[in-house]
Amino acid sequence: MNGAIEAPTIEYGLLAPLLLVFGAAVIGVLVEAFAPRYLRKSIHVPLTLLSLAGGFALVLVQALRGSLPTTPAAMGAVAVDGPSLFIWGVILVLSFVCVLLINDEGHFVASAAAVPGSADEEEAETAGGGHTEVYPLVLFAVGGMMLFPAAHDLLTMFVGLEVMSLPLYLLCGLARRRRLLSQEASMKYFLLGAFSSAFFLYGMAMIYGYAGTVSLPGINQALSSGVLLDPLLLIGMALLGVGLLFKIGAAPFQAWKPDVYQGAPTPITALMASGTLVAAVGALLRVFWVGLGNLDWDWRPVMWGVAALTMLVGSILAITQTDIKRMLAYSSIAHAGFLLIGVMATFDSPAGNAGSLSAILFYLVVYGFTTVGAFAVVTIVRDPGGEAWHLSRWAGLGKRSPLLAGTFAFFLLAFAGIPLTSGFFGKYAVFTAALGSGAEVGDSLGGWMVGLVVLGVVASAVAAFFYVRVIVLMFFSDAAADGPSIAVPSTGTVAVISVAMLVTVGVGLFPQPVLDLANQAASGLFIR
Repeated sequence: MNGAIEAPTIEYGLLAPLLLVFGAAVIGVLVEAFAPRYLRKSIHVPLTLLSLAGGFALVLVQALRGSLPTTPAAMGAVAVDGPSLFIWGVILVLSFVCVLLINDEGHFVASAAAVPGSADEEEAETAGGGHTEVYPLVLFAVGGMMLFPAAHDLLTMFVGLEVMSLPLYLLCGLARRRRLLSQEASMKYFLLGAFSSAFFLYGMAMIYGYAGTVSLPGINQALSSGVLLDPLLLIGMALLGVGLLFKIGAAPFQAWKPDVYQGAPTPITALMASGTLVAAVGALLRVFWVGLGNLDWDWRPVMWGVAALTMLVGSILAITQTDIKRMLAYSSIAHAGFLLIGVMATFDSPAGNAGSLSAILFYLVVYGFTTVGAFAVVTIVRDPGGEAWHLSRWAGLGKRSPLLAGTFAFFLLAFAGIPLTSGFFGKYAVFTAALGSGAEVGDSLGGWMVGLVVLGVVASAVAAFFYVRVIVLMFFSDAAADGPSIAVPSTGTVAVISVAMLVTVGVGLFPQPVLDLANQAASGLFIR
């Protein structure tokens, strides 16, 4: 009849990986509400791991069917295309190994509500208390990471951004050691993250005022026939860019990253440094390629400057760091700059988009696993008050534990992009795509792209200095008499380091299979 509301069409099969993760998170909340405290962890751990493994299995089923969907799901809100499935698979695997780290004892405070150092906190630790709600919070964050890069309109993307961010704000403040630093990190992340979300939301409103829609293909269509210098459009694009660049830690929006990485529990730092970066880069590509693709000549110069500044800030400031987690945070900032080179490597031909997109997807895989492995090693090197955070405490580690120091050194060499590591081929793929893009679009932009690649090579050389400095410190310096102890790693931690090492070495020696997967995924991008 006239005026009837039509029921929405939901493709549950396509959205099954996403729904499984969110469903497990809701079940985890019910476990927290009704299960006895002593049973909660024994329920949460298998529930979390099985849901992440099941989600990955569902992604594989969709990818192996041979035919990707040709239209967005959920009334055009979610794009389950090749890049989405690839990113979902990467996020689920990285989250799975991070949960193995989270399951290790000693990372999380017994009572977050207690004042740090108070009798209440000491009593909770003596009683063996623990925050089992960490597991459903992680599942909600992972679900947000999956929705964020797959969103096909700005409103859904904003929902994914908030669902991803809010649990991480809480998780950052639950570190068992250095409590005040952890709480400070949580507050900084919350306040600055709220500002970035406000920028994103206001930018979305401006774009809607210009295009009359929040759909990314609709925005792209409006650009093809509208005024490209409209103030609403340019302001909206800038504000959206601020919100997205904040999430990947690009300069000048990177100030939160070292503080949050330093103060958060190390397994949560590993999750943010890997999964959150993958999701944020995917969302950035979705907005600037699918939504603002027809405006590329206006956002390219700004993105060029941001990429150059990000590489320089990350590489140079990392040299001055004395905290191992802050050093890895600045390393992450530098790698965000390398990824932005890939974002720049786009032009109007579909073949060019696919080539540069596949390079970025490949880079995200290799960097994500290397990062998780490096932070897993950090959790094992201990001082009496917790992890050995100061670089001077890592002196002589190669003499105390050659295998552990050698493993960490290999991860650092992969970050530096040394040949025969996965990091080398990641940078090579991105730089090659950028040079190819510059040759395609012409002499003017081609020169700028060549300059950006040269700057990337210089930044990589600078970054290699502080990676090698840590290696020299571990193997060629004498350990202090009270040098750090090496904690006996749990089975989960050993598995995480082993998987990360296997991927770093395996992709370094045989990169072609992963490159082929990235190429196949990139060719299935929804442009319209």
